[in-house]
Amino acid sequence: METMESLHRLAEAVRGAGADIAPTYQEYMQLAFAVANDCGEAGRADFLALCSPSPKYDRQAADKLFSNALKNGRNDIHLGTAFHLARLCGVEVQPPPTGTMGTLGTGGFSASHTHARTRGNNGEDEKRGGGSGGAEEDTFEGSDPLTPLPTFDPHLRWPLLLERIMECGTSRSQRDVLLLGAITALGASMGNHVRCSYGGKMISPCLQSFVVGLPVAGKGVLSLVRLLVEPIHDDIRRQVEESMTAYRREKARYDSLGKERAKAEIPVMPPNRMFLISGNNTGTGILQNLMDSDGSGLICESEADTISSAIGSDYGHWSDTMRKAFDHDRLSYNRRTDREYREVKKSYLAVLLSGTPSQVKPLIPSAENGLFSRQIFYYMPAIHQWKDQFDRNDNDLEKTFTEWGMEWKEKQKAIIMGGLFTLRLTDGQKEEFNRIFATLFARSGLANGNEMASSVARLAINICRIMEVVAMLRMLEQGETAASPNVVPDPTTTADNLKDNIIARWDLAINPDDFHAALSLAESLYCHTTHIFSFLPPVETNSRRNAERDTLLHGMPSTFTRIEFLEKAKEAGINSETAITWLKRMKKRGLLESAEKQGMYRKPAL
Repeated sequence: METMESLHRLAEAVRGAGADIAPTYQEYMQLAFAVANDCGEAGRADFLALCSPSPKYDRQAADKLFSNALKNGRNDIHLGTAFHLARLCGVEVQPPPTGTMGTLGTGGFSASHTHARTRGNNGEDEKRGGGSGGAEEDTFEGSDPLTPLPTFDPHLRWPLLLERIMECGTSRSQRDVLLLGAITALGASMGNHVRCSYGGKMISPCLQSFVVGLPVAGKGVLSLVRLLVEPIHDDIRRQVEESMTAYRREKARYDSLGKERAKAEIPVMPPNRMFLISGNNTGTGILQNLMDSDGSGLICESEADTISSAIGSDYGHWSDTMRKAFDHDRLSYNRRTDREYREVKKSYLAVLLSGTPSQVKPLIPSAENGLFSRQIFYYMPAIHQWKDQFDRNDNDLEKTFTEWGMEWKEKQKAIIMGGLFTLRLTDGQKEEFNRIFATLFARSGLANGNEMASSVARLAINICRIMEVVAMLRMLEQGETAASPNVVPDPTTTADNLKDNIIARWDLAINPDDFHAALSLAESLYCHTTHIFSFLPPVETNSRRNAERDTLLHGMPSTFTRIEFLEKAKEAGINSETAITWLKRMKKRGLLESAEKQGMYRKPAL
């Protein structure tokens, strides 16, 4: 009864405020499942009332959606989702008390990551390898971290093109995602022409990046990044159209030959090449797109559920393609109907996605799913105040990015004409790289057991890929390839070829500043990954508090006092009992050591 009364109050408040609490189809579906799961048929009228303020409201369609939700309910979405969607629009109504039917206390982890804080039982953490301490801990289910996640160092200097792109961001997090998105898109267009030896394999700069944030967090700026590579895609499509025109002409001539066709050769349809591959695709469809394009391409989608819906469809199931492409593995398929077998020996697929926290789990259902460890994650914090969107100079960023894309198309041609570039780190750079990742690997093991080990290992591969892109961009700034101090001919190049300036293989170096800039991203990206890791089902991962604890510790200096830690925890909304328990457990696990003075702690050199 309390549940229905709360829903009535919410519906009246939303309708009175005229608030569109489900502006997108994703939220519209969540709202239907939330009400249907916890209120059944009795909640239909209130669901329609909650939807009615939307300018896209269609009563017949809403009725149909609710009936479908009653029939095919998702048990992981509950009424707390409806209250959360209302709060995002400024409508505050008290939800039903925890523990009653359909409240935040039931049904496990909400797909919308509703903001709620509950008292957790310390014993569960002990089973997972916790330490001593009798205090209960808070568990956190909101998508924003209590302690802000680190952004990239704003004082770093990147190649000019990346600097220009980053300047278009209006906040540090927007600058970060523009940097990450640009490196992903530009690296994808380098394909198999740039590489680096790592782990006994040659890896090319094909990244899989996923930017996560609540609606209106600013992640939409990634749509500009796509414009950097659209000219490359458009040029390929123009060539395909010209080839198809010639093919149709030849095919028409062949069809008109009559009996003479037996002596003629059947025209072959040209491959349907492209660079930008649609995420709304089938398993066979994406394989065909890649094979027609020699294994290279970029999937760039602003809504991650476009891909998760395709993967989950009857004809989807291409997440294994993403996993294999990360390692440049062979891709193939066989059709029994026409006995068609196709394969590509090396794949160079890159992926750039953005989406809300609720879109993470449908795409990556668990940490054991190989997609999680292969992704570079960046979490954008929510925006809590209005920002002026008017540009004083009336700049058209779409036009600006398109112009940069035309410039990049010419530079990409120079890369292809240059041959093959192999990044080679110095012994000192390799030593520093290994030292940084050995520390991250040890820290991850202490904080999360073995559950994050593969993510740290693959983050190292992705940092190498970022270095490849940065080194190439820096080289391109210096004019002609042969004149650049960052490249030298491959040692196997013959003397005659050197004399005639016919060089197809180059050794590429990364200067110290660029090396340290790229390597510095590892710490921040690790923190963002652990935060996204906490969104996954608790039956397969440690609780959310591990991510919050690790982020809080990251923000402390190398040596600090107990009081300083408690004050920092208080600023993040973490109660003192929880913070004291964390100190005990971090000390027991080796994440902290006691300093010389009582009440002092220091981070060990892992």
